[in-house]
Amino acid sequence: MRILVIVVVLFSMLGCSRHRLDSNLNNAYQAYERGECEEVMLYLSKAERYSRSRSYIQPEISLLRGQCLERQALFVDALQTYRFIVARYPTSEYAYRARARLETLRQLGHDSPAEPAKVSAVSP
Repeated sequence: MRILVIVVVLFSMLGCSRHRLDSNLNNAYQAYERGECEEVMLYLSKAERYSRSRSYIQPEISLLRGQCLERQALFVDALQTYRFIVARYPTSEYAYRARARLETLRQLGHDSPAEPAKVSAVSP
């Protein structure tokens, strides 16, 4: 009987974390639709905390993060996020979508390599 109680408690805890993950991800999508990227980033961070044991969720979280970065005109960060998805999850649906975003950003001219910082000597 004691083992049954332990098993039930463990399964209920797993269900709660899954519910929190889904809830945060849904809230992130809703905030994205409203154009509130700061709120999106908050919900995505919360979702990531609950998804550590579910690596298959990470590409979806990263793609939404990249889209929000684009919306905020943080193109370099968005590019790096999309490249992360393609490199880490090359066969996922989200890698396909990330490649499409990379191509779109390239066509818009946001994929050009940045000039390296120039170093100049300061005279005393």
